[in-house]
Amino acid sequence: MHKESEIREPLVLGVDSYHQVTEDICRSLEGKPSKLWYLSISIAGIVALWGLGLITYTIGRGIGVWGLNTTVGWAWDITNFVWWIGIGHAGTLISAVLLLFRQRWRMAINRSAEAMTIFAVMMAALFPGIHMGRLWLGYWVFPLPNHFGSLWPNFNSALLWDVFAISTYFSISLVFWYIGLIPDFATIRDRALTPVRKWVYGTLSFGWTGDAKAWIRFEEVSLILAGLATPLVFSVHSIVSTDFATAVIPGWHTTIFPPYFVLGALFSGFAMVCTLTIIMRKVMSLEAYITIKHIEYMNIIIIFTGSMVGVAYLTELFISWYSGVEYEQYAFINRSTGPYLWAYWIMMTCNVLSPQLFWFKKIRRSFTLTFIIVFFVNVGMWFERFVLIVISLHRDFIPSSWDMFHPTFVDIGIFLGTIGIFFVLYLLFARVFPVIAFNETKSILKISGDHFKKMHQNGNTNGE
Repeated sequence: MHKESEIREPLVLGVDSYHQVTEDICRSLEGKPSKLWYLSISIAGIVALWGLGLITYTIGRGIGVWGLNTTVGWAWDITNFVWWIGIGHAGTLISAVLLLFRQRWRMAINRSAEAMTIFAVMMAALFPGIHMGRLWLGYWVFPLPNHFGSLWPNFNSALLWDVFAISTYFSISLVFWYIGLIPDFATIRDRALTPVRKWVYGTLSFGWTGDAKAWIRFEEVSLILAGLATPLVFSVHSIVSTDFATAVIPGWHTTIFPPYFVLGALFSGFAMVCTLTIIMRKVMSLEAYITIKHIEYMNIIIIFTGSMVGVAYLTELFISWYSGVEYEQYAFINRSTGPYLWAYWIMMTCNVLSPQLFWFKKIRRSFTLTFIIVFFVNVGMWFERFVLIVISLHRDFIPSSWDMFHPTFVDIGIFLGTIGIFFVLYLLFARVFPVIAFNETKSILKISGDHFKKMHQNGNTNGE
């Protein structure tokens, strides 16, 4: 007798047929929503309405209702912008890279990651608009023909690069997300019992037939879009980082920013995907398809990216010391020992220390502990942007102009409101569109389903 080699842990639990996959995923779309879904969207809706009210108040009164002052002209608005862009930029990268590397475990998280990208970029886009104070003049950020006046677009400005990079990224992410949904739309169309539902999903499915030629084209287009999206994702956050790196503010003017920002975005993106998948697992009853193994894989990547972010922090400190520039050195001394030292140490604790807990197998294989740690990672990544922006600005070259930033209830309310809007959009998406790519999940059922693995093992045992 020979000893059997260890097999990988199953990715699909308690599912014994392709039909059951369809039934399980479509149940959340066709039946009545659970009480947990109603509770979640009610809480998110209240927070979203509060945020929308404060955005309206800001547009009506001007950004003087924020805590900005002469010294700190950017604060929570740009902090929130970069935080949301970081979360959004990671979603498509996660899905695209895992597709290119043929990772089977992507099936449980790719739809959540792609939807997260779409909604997070929408939330990020709010902040440059309302920061202008005059939203109706928002067309000035676009390189339109110059018949509006004497102001020409400055193509050397990193802010204009943002417009190109983010709009291009949003477009390709939207297409990549929608293409993946087409086979699932067709299945829902074929199951529809009402003419309206059949027509809606029939229109969304673009006449999908499900034959071999359709699947070949689907896979080819998915790979092409993944190949296009991957380098574009790196460019997006690199360009966002140049908003800071091209300035002369101490603590910003450094070439480490592009890789540093990209790694930070991956870090926060995986943390948010982890948060969303754990929530949706309960709200939409998807325990069979989002398993602890999926969470463990994501936690391993969070360990790696969190460690790399820690290296980036240490590199910044080393560069400031080695430069011999007293202004640069003071910027980092002020971050760690100045009046905002609490924000700096929250950032270091949440981003560098907390992910290291995932080295312990019991912790990284616990849904509860994972949810707590990734929550702190999301908090820490917000504070990273706060430290970078507010602490760098509040003490500039002239001591007489030093000032402290204190957020108002409007600053805080708008930020919380965008989180509420994000979750409302996400929960509505989960109610209308399948959260799991179930037609793709069927392709791994016989390889990664526990039912088929047990049958295979029993077959081998009997054969001996």
